[in-house]
Amino acid sequence: MPLARSLSMTSLNGLPQWEDEDLPVEDLLLFEVSWEVTNKVGGIYTVIQTKAKITADEWGENYFLVGPYFEHNVKTQVEACEPPNPAVKKAMDTMKSQGCQVFFGRWLIEGSPYVLLFDIGSAAWNLDRWKGEFWDASNIGIPFHDREANDAVIFGSLTACFLKELSCQFDDKPNIIAHFHEWQAGVGLILSRSQKLPVATIFTTHATLLGRYLCAASIDFYNNLDQFDIDKEAGERQIYHRYCMERASVHCAHVFTTVSQITAIEAEHMLKRNPDVVTSNGLNIKKFSATHEFQNLHSMYKARIQEFIRGHFYGHLDFSLEKTLFFFIAGRYEYSNKGADMFLEALSRLNLLLRVHKTDVTVVVFFIMPAKTNNFNVETLKGQAVRKQLWDTAQSVKEKFGKKLYNALLKGEIPDLNKILDRDDITIMKRAIFSTQRHCLPPVTTHNMIDDGNDPILNTIRRIGLFNNRTDRVKVILHPEFLSSTSPLLPLDYEEFVRGCHLGVFPSYYEPWGYTPAECTVMGIPSVTTNLSGFGCFMQEHVADPAAYGIYIVDRRFRSPDDSCNQLTQFLYGFCQQSRRQRIIQRNRTERLSDLLDWRYLGRYYIHARHLALSRTFPDKFEMEPSAPPKTEGFRYPRPSSVPPSPSVSQHSSPHHSEGEDEDEDERYDEDEEAERDRQNIKSPFSLGVLPQGKKKQYGEYRN
Repeated sequence: MPLARSLSMTSLNGLPQWEDEDLPVEDLLLFEVSWEVTNKVGGIYTVIQTKAKITADEWGENYFLVGPYFEHNVKTQVEACEPPNPAVKKAMDTMKSQGCQVFFGRWLIEGSPYVLLFDIGSAAWNLDRWKGEFWDASNIGIPFHDREANDAVIFGSLTACFLKELSCQFDDKPNIIAHFHEWQAGVGLILSRSQKLPVATIFTTHATLLGRYLCAASIDFYNNLDQFDIDKEAGERQIYHRYCMERASVHCAHVFTTVSQITAIEAEHMLKRNPDVVTSNGLNIKKFSATHEFQNLHSMYKARIQEFIRGHFYGHLDFSLEKTLFFFIAGRYEYSNKGADMFLEALSRLNLLLRVHKTDVTVVVFFIMPAKTNNFNVETLKGQAVRKQLWDTAQSVKEKFGKKLYNALLKGEIPDLNKILDRDDITIMKRAIFSTQRHCLPPVTTHNMIDDGNDPILNTIRRIGLFNNRTDRVKVILHPEFLSSTSPLLPLDYEEFVRGCHLGVFPSYYEPWGYTPAECTVMGIPSVTTNLSGFGCFMQEHVADPAAYGIYIVDRRFRSPDDSCNQLTQFLYGFCQQSRRQRIIQRNRTERLSDLLDWRYLGRYYIHARHLALSRTFPDKFEMEPSAPPKTEGFRYPRPSSVPPSPSVSQHSSPHHSEGEDEDEDERYDEDEEAERDRQNIKSPFSLGVLPQGKKKQYGEYRN
């Protein structure tokens, strides 16, 4: 048996190193396979897109993404080019000669990775044959009416065919790692293993099929994980064949990963295999050169949202916009999975609390969840038109007033303010005021819903009575469409909108990771999440007091739904009690947590998974130093010692402070000192540079 190569966590020119250099490192190729390569469907697209740069930095020209070819996506996102690797080009040419259309190019995102795209339509004539081959390999039958599953069979068969053609060129050398994401890509993994291809395989599940379906059915999922009849539940929901594809992919893979600890627990029961590695999802973090630039962006985009509010609530604008907080929830329209049901109930209770305590704070809540609509609401469009008309009127009167004032001052006179506005000006202003009168309440939704009688959010709003009355301290706006800077109503992109809000609320029941609160964190916006989301569990692991850093974690796992709702209500009410200075301090702390979510930190778990796959697939050629996956000890932010983030959640010796005590706390706060202390509590991300000559590192060691 040849001497095994010892894998090291560090790399040379971005590629893994081992002791015996008989096998050139540049011959090792990494293929990442997903239905969402250049094709945005859900959160996996964000994972692939944001991770591309650090993976391309690590693997260079040897990193390829594999996905489906859709012309409208390719035209706007991909630059065609020739494959740099002759083996890849030869495999593509062989497939083209067999009638399969293959497209190669660079994906125009950060990192510019190579993409290999298979045209599903051009190969659809092979479907029946490939379904037969898949049955022979796995005993899984695919019904003819399930188009998504049929497409998965075509895509997987093309992927396996390509890997076979490629591996044939390398004889018995272990040159290929293939990483498959989700069940749509899993057919390629199953076929590769059934054909005994010399390929190290990894499978990542971002959410289990059955878990999502069961949670959407309002079933007590997490307390009954070990009691479900899996086959029966999948069969009743007519997804048994999809479930079998997913489970087979999990068990065929050399290495199985999930995106969070909560999904790992779910996979153990739903898919009957414990993950080998938890590969948490990250983002590309770009720091501003000016430390508080993100605070300036918050002010700028908050003013844009305030303009929309002025129009939407015209005639009912009897609350101060300076004392108005903007909360929002966004994502797929999954009413219970995303926690919209609990959020609405908590808003009802928050409204009562704010009214009982006669607070001068108003909360405007946005629901950004796409649903079927046929156009903008006429009343909503009218509101923006009225706002613009009032602005134009004010500008014209101001211009006339300014000229008269200027002329009077030139003469050395103080003008008579009773005469400086003439009768015409008064008439114009009165007409403008009359135009703001409305005989209906401000609309709850910005669009005409196609089936508003059966819409769960609107039905709940009707039940709890949040109709934007003058007496309501909580106002609700459902925006059933993704945000766009070209919208005539709210001309903001999603990122701009998030930066302008004060709090993102995502009390999800089923959320394998949770990119929405992660994006809020990166932008310095506090958020609410739960201990049933991967993000919430991740923050509990890394941050001693998440609420102090603007991450409010609702306990939906070990509390009753009513207790969880009360906890969420208290979080929201406590946030409403914060002073403006406390909110600014909290945003600074929240933004500092973004280092934890950087792919330069989280990418180490993907590296570990790839090395583990190599050592398991080719044990005679690769071996790993015996060690557990990368640890996170020492990456824990302590509770800040200065200003409490919120009166309701601070752990001060006295639950109620006087104004004087708050001022003393303010004096103790030193932003630079606290930021430096936080920086020392997280190790810097590992780098992918070249090791000094003559020095070897064992697996598990990082340069920090």
